[in-house]
Amino acid sequence: MSGMSVRPYQEITFDKDGDANGAQRDALLRLDVTDLVMFAHGWNSSRAVSTRLFSRFFAPFPALVGRSPGVRLGYAGIVWPSLRFADEPVPDFGEGVLPAPPAGPELEEETRRALVEVFPGREAEMARIAALLGEQPETRAAFDEFGELVRRLVAEEEGAPAFVGDLGDEGPPAFLREDVVSVCADFTAALDGARQPLFIGGGFKHLWKGAKEVLRQAAYWAMKRRSGVVGERGLGPLLGGLARSSPGVRVHLVGHSQGARLVSFALRGLPAGVRNVASMTLLQGAFSHYAFASRLPHGLRGGGALDGMHRRVDGPVVACYSRHDTALSVLYPLASRAAGDDRGVLRGDGRWCAMGFDGIQAVDGTPDLPLDAALSRGLPGAGCVNVDAASVVRRGGPPAGAHSDICHEELARVVLAAGRIGR
Repeated sequence: MSGMSVRPYQEITFDKDGDANGAQRDALLRLDVTDLVMFAHGWNSSRAVSTRLFSRFFAPFPALVGRSPGVRLGYAGIVWPSLRFADEPVPDFGEGVLPAPPAGPELEEETRRALVEVFPGREAEMARIAALLGEQPETRAAFDEFGELVRRLVAEEEGAPAFVGDLGDEGPPAFLREDVVSVCADFTAALDGARQPLFIGGGFKHLWKGAKEVLRQAAYWAMKRRSGVVGERGLGPLLGGLARSSPGVRVHLVGHSQGARLVSFALRGLPAGVRNVASMTLLQGAFSHYAFASRLPHGLRGGGALDGMHRRVDGPVVACYSRHDTALSVLYPLASRAAGDDRGVLRGDGRWCAMGFDGIQAVDGTPDLPLDAALSRGLPGAGCVNVDAASVVRRGGPPAGAHSDICHEELARVVLAAGRIGR
């Protein structure tokens, strides 16, 4: 592919139901490699952005691997239908950080178009949501209308594959079902760095800032739902096909943000007996840190949706995390809280945290390593491993913080170390 930093490279595109592009799939199965690194992007608005991410992330690999005897390394980019809001500054994968438009409740036209594309058939709802965010009416009725429109926007399509939550068969999070004014107040407080919900007295206009965040988190919840479907129904079976056609190829799965959830749920979709996944590296994973747990702490019932799935990987499952990721440390817990939970997540409640903030939790024997120690001393040969990557994953402005700051040679070295590839 023109502009790609590595060869051989193959892109593989999935639709929202997990169906892969047939020609791309066939080309992937024909690659003559011993090791295949497959990278799934997180929230992105376009294929071009995704491809630029893949190229930048893969760029250090050839020099790091060198001329290792017997190693023929190949690369694949996993493209799936997700989105990014245009007001989020993200690293441009080589030249610093792209500036974001001025922050405000108004919906950028680029974001509106992206929402219409990923939620086909919801054009009328999206037009009215954009109008309310632009007008910012100071009435409870307007907020009630906004809340209902958001719920309709992200409602599951009739006949869509069933959604499996991180902690089992969970339904929509509380913020999609509770009083919309209170929810907008919570998100406004979180964005402003407050420790308590805002006092609503004095009018509603200032709460439209939180309303836009409600829309963002609702859309990302729907993308999280979609990532699991694509992983389990799309990538997992594709890996089974690769095992049949090229039984000697070792696959190394890498995922960023919700792409980390996608590659993790691919383990649920692996056909019985398939053992070609040699390692997995999760970068700023935007899903529950309890997803791999067999028993949940804090009085939560059951286990994680991926309980025991790490054993389907012949090497380690490595979760890289950073405290500088405000998308996951502040907003994700607020958006993930279950209905009926009256404890304030703004006061440090860790039950609803994401893996990309503090790593894999409640899995016995999971070591927690600083990045420099992981690179100098090596990684365990199997099981779950946490790597604190805050020393390099640290750049980015609000609201996401360092969530997308992942294109570093050090993280490429983590992937190679997890897969025992090269030197």
